[in-house]
Amino acid sequence: MPTTKTTVTVRIPTPLRSATDGQSTVEVEADTVGDALRALTDQHPDLADNLYNEDDELRQFVNIYVGDDDIRFGDGVDTALDTGDEVSIVPSIAGG
Repeated sequence: MPTTKTTVTVRIPTPLRSATDGQSTVEVEADTVGDALRALTDQHPDLADNLYNEDDELRQFVNIYVGDDDIRFGDGVDTALDTGDEVSIVPSIAGG
């Protein structure tokens, strides 16, 4: 029996919307946060350099949330997703 992927919405922050043709949200099918981010970068390859470092790991200053939960305090990119979940990409802002 084929498995169906979960449809989730990925929220794109304003600084990265040029890579998504101005879209503030993108729907993807994925079972985990890692799958969702890969599906997102498959659809919008220009985002990959903003999200991943040369070792193909999430950049240190990119924060990912599922709803209000920071994935760093859970299962990271292995965080499971349910249909209707919202994944938010929140780049850290440096100041001084």
